[in-house]
Amino acid sequence: MNDTEQYLIKDEPFYQVQDDEIALYTAAYQARLPVMVKGPTGCGKSRFIEHMAWKLGRPLITVACNEDMTASDLVGRYLLDANGTRWVDGPLTIAARIGAICYLDEIVEARQDTTVVIHPLTDHRRVLPLDKKGELLKAHPDFQLVISYNPGYQSLMKDLKQSTKQRFTAFEFDYPNAETESAILQKEVSIDAELADKLVKVAATARNLKGHGLDEGISTRLLTYAALLMEQGIEAKAACKMALVRPITDDADIRDTLDHAINTIFA
Repeated sequence: MNDTEQYLIKDEPFYQVQDDEIALYTAAYQARLPVMVKGPTGCGKSRFIEHMAWKLGRPLITVACNEDMTASDLVGRYLLDANGTRWVDGPLTIAARIGAICYLDEIVEARQDTTVVIHPLTDHRRVLPLDKKGELLKAHPDFQLVISYNPGYQSLMKDLKQSTKQRFTAFEFDYPNAETESAILQKEVSIDAELADKLVKVAATARNLKGHGLDEGISTRLLTYAALLMEQGIEAKAACKMALVRPITDDADIRDTLDHAINTIFA
């Protein structure tokens, strides 16, 4: 298996279209424009990128960014072995060499001195300087850079610099409308429409509390967790409290409010 094949997505990831995002992303890829995907936790950003990589037939290399990630973690480094030292490409470099889509998930979690290494790949130059190796890597013609982050959940200290933001085109995702979200749950977990609609009502209650005691509402991802617990025989109210309420808040009043909503909806 070559480098390209191991990063290809073989089976179609399920993604429920919400608007014209597929056409817009396809146009951005055809122009090899870098893309930023913004939206709340668990609203389908990563699934969308996986779906588009599959649809376009391009390998996908995903990096989960974190505050300890260095530029070397992205670009590569020299390692010691029995014969001395050898250079090992990082995920960004591999993607640029083989023409993959490189997806930097939650980019703001990385240090700003790390994210600046992507800048030369996001303009007309499309190059990646490998300073330690003394190489200037010209990106493969099929390479594309994609980043994601949650702008509503970041502090000012963790926001992206304007010098980074203005190198990207951008999509703004949100949770689906009730009908679409219900359809997603029915497809993802094979539950009936009545149960899916009830789960969506619980999510709507929590999302209305965002900014009034909750930093984030209940995500579509958590709704699928609740449905999966029910598939395992867990009673609906218990599954909802375990999957939808306890993960998102430790505040007793908010918890009681959501528990009450669950008890009412699943009465």
